[in-house]
Amino acid sequence: MDKSQEELINQVMRDQHTMETSRKTWEEHWEEVAERCLPRASGFRKKKQDGAKRAEKAIDSTPILALERFAAAVESVVTPRTQTWHGLQNERFAEDNEVQEYFEECTRILFRVRYAPAANFANQMSENYVSQGAFGNGCIFVDELPGKGTRYICYPLQEIYFEENYQGIVDLVHRRFTLTARQAVQQFGKDALPDNIQRAAENAPMERYDFLHRVGPNDNVRYVNGEPAPGPDGMPWTSLYISISGKKIVRQGGYHTMPYCIGRYYKSPGETYGRGPGMTALPDIKVLNEMNKETLIGAQLANRPPVLVADDGALDAFSLVPGSINSGAVSAQGSPLAIPFNTGAQPQLGMEMMEQKRQLINDVFLVTLFQILVQNSEMTATEAMLRAQEKGQLLAPTMGRIMSEQLGPMIEREVDICARMGLFPQPPQQLIDAGAEFDIEYKSPLIRMQRADEGTGIAQTLQVAASIAQSKPDIMGLFKMGDILRDFADINGMPRSLIMDKEEEEQMQAQQIQQQQLQNVLQSAQPLAQAADSLASAQQKFNSPLPAPQ
Repeated sequence: MDKSQEELINQVMRDQHTMETSRKTWEEHWEEVAERCLPRASGFRKKKQDGAKRAEKAIDSTPILALERFAAAVESVVTPRTQTWHGLQNERFAEDNEVQEYFEECTRILFRVRYAPAANFANQMSENYVSQGAFGNGCIFVDELPGKGTRYICYPLQEIYFEENYQGIVDLVHRRFTLTARQAVQQFGKDALPDNIQRAAENAPMERYDFLHRVGPNDNVRYVNGEPAPGPDGMPWTSLYISISGKKIVRQGGYHTMPYCIGRYYKSPGETYGRGPGMTALPDIKVLNEMNKETLIGAQLANRPPVLVADDGALDAFSLVPGSINSGAVSAQGSPLAIPFNTGAQPQLGMEMMEQKRQLINDVFLVTLFQILVQNSEMTATEAMLRAQEKGQLLAPTMGRIMSEQLGPMIEREVDICARMGLFPQPPQQLIDAGAEFDIEYKSPLIRMQRADEGTGIAQTLQVAASIAQSKPDIMGLFKMGDILRDFADINGMPRSLIMDKEEEEQMQAQQIQQQQLQNVLQSAQPLAQAADSLASAQQKFNSPLPAPQ
């Protein structure tokens, strides 16, 4: 190993040590949350053996169920599996049908690649939302499958360390993980590994070793003739795999786009890691667990109270087994010598207090918010739109962060991978001349909830106009009904292919006008035709010969 590589390894290991030290307090907090909300993810402070019991502190299942419902609800409003929840757009070409058709085709390809069986996107995104709900942080690694597309992996938070740049954007990620010697040979090749792991691959292939993956900005991008140089030196992101055991670089390369997509539920100023609903609800979860213990004790005391007996040794063999016979338990006069002790326990009071805590925990995990529309299925369309608008306003701050911080970089990486693999069609020349720039246009149910305000305004305006039209019928002519319906279709998520666009509407109206004009001509021509028939009949009658005299 040359001196430069040794210095690079030492620098990376110092950075890793600093990251581990700075997040010790976070790990203690996350461990408490995991033990009560997500037992399978516990093990931040100490590595737990596979198959070990992890649910000892999860006394009440309310937080576990609330977290699962939170993840399912977030997925349904941000990245629903059955909908096209985003598109590609460039406002400069909003009226250019050729560019719009190209972006639509690229979007279809992205969704086909993303939801391919080998990609594993839906499953990993669900795990990502669970992690964000519990700990406030989630990580999706977008890997490149040569010739096929993309593959997604949600790495556990125990393995992920990250830092921000001066703008608050995550731009440096470390992943500390373990591999068996056999797995290390499969991933890096035997010759790239340190000598001790090479020997273990032959003698003890199941022995585990620590590795570190570092991805950060390439501050020394090399250019050739004004263009980035081919290979890792010209890529904007550097990649470095280090075997901690043996301190050796086992792979060095780069990325065109950041492969680690970090999402934070919400973030306090001055902090690097995010906070999630699980951390917010932790005090109430602890109180709920203690209430459960005390209520169980109270219920036991109420159902099986202590028994008071005379202190004369006559009832030493007293049995509480149902149906048992206790000799000497009554006096000669028939008075009981053993009586239950009334503790005054009121389990019902504890149940009511626990129900309040469960409701509060469900509120923190947004379970109650997502049940708004379910609880009243008989509401009118306007009421439903107002409820959706309210829900969108409450979800916008946190879900908006997920879309901008995690989904945005993820989509950019997917576009980069598909473009370099040649999966996209040839873009129009006008788009190439503009630098092939694109914007991400989100179309998820959350966006429609936020746009419900527009729909409410349109609906209310039409209601007012309808009441005015009773006295002034021509007032409805002020509205562009086609545009109104198209906006409603867009707000409600109706496919635009099922409704006419403006050009098709104008063509239909022109045809209707032509048909009306033709009908008017035919109606006008009908009296003339009748008059002509009458004139022809009279003329024929006039020209006919007179009958011969008899």
